[in-house]
Amino acid sequence: MMIEPAHPDLSVVRQCWLVSISRSSWYYRPHGESPLNLQLMRLIDEQYLRTPWYGSRQMARHLRRQGFGVGRKRVRRLMRMMGLRAIAPQPNTSRRAPGHTVYPYLLNDIAVERPDQVWCVDITYLPMAHGFLYLVAIMDWHSRHVLAWRLSNTQDSAFCIEALAEAIERYGCPEIFNSDQGSQFTSTAWTDVLKANDIRISMDGKGQWTDNVFIERLWRSLKYECVYLHAFEDFRDAEQHLDHWMTYYNDERPHSTFGDITPREVYLGLQPFSMAA
Repeated sequence: MMIEPAHPDLSVVRQCWLVSISRSSWYYRPHGESPLNLQLMRLIDEQYLRTPWYGSRQMARHLRRQGFGVGRKRVRRLMRMMGLRAIAPQPNTSRRAPGHTVYPYLLNDIAVERPDQVWCVDITYLPMAHGFLYLVAIMDWHSRHVLAWRLSNTQDSAFCIEALAEAIERYGCPEIFNSDQGSQFTSTAWTDVLKANDIRISMDGKGQWTDNVFIERLWRSLKYECVYLHAFEDFRDAEQHLDHWMTYYNDERPHSTFGDITPREVYLGLQPFSMAA
C-alpha cells in the first residue's frame, strides 16, 4: 500500500502530503449507496461488457425490461460514478478536465511488433458485496502482459501514478504510452512522469474504446472469470482474489493469439510464436 498507517516515523498526514493526495481521500470508504443501487450497478456493469455502446437511455430501458422501475437520470448518475460511457461520441460525454492537455492518438499507422513498444492503461469499476472499488491496470500492448495494477476506493490519480511507478521500476519504459482521455491520464501529475522518462503520450479518440481494445478484453476476462464469481467482502478480499487471477492470467492462461503461450512468455521472449492474422 502507498500509505502505511503504522509507519514509525511518518504520520498519515505527512505521508499523504508526500504523495500529493488529500487525507480525506485516504480515509474515504464508499458508502451511501442503497442495496438496490449496488444491484443496479452490478447489472449495468454486466450489460456494459456485452453492449458498450449503451448510453444511459438505452441502459435504463434494459433495466426496466428486467423489472426495475428506474429512470434515465438515476442510471446516468450511476454510470458516471462507475466511469462508464457509451463508445459512440455524444454531446457532453467524455468531458475533459478543465485545463488538461489532450494528446493525439499515435497508433493508427504503427505496427506493434515487440514488447515495451507500447503500453496501455485503463480503469474499471469492480462490484463488491457491500460497495465498490476501482481497478487500474497497465498492460504491454504487444504481449498483453499486465505489468502493474492497483485498487482504490476513489477515482483520483494517485493510485494510477503508483501503478505507473511500479511498472517503470520493474520493467523500464515503453516508447509510447496509450490511455483514454480520463482526467487521471490527462493530469499533469500523470503526464509529467511520462515526459520525465521520455515516453511519447498517446490518447484514444473521444469515446473510442476500440482504440484501447486489448485492455477492454482484459476487463471482460477478469470480470467473468474472477469478479462475478466472488462477492468481494472488502478491499483486502478483492486484492487477494485479483492478485491470484492476475498471476494466473500472466503465467498460466494461454492466449490463442500467440499460439497458446502465456502473456509473460511472450513478453519475456521465452518461446517463439507467430501472430494471428
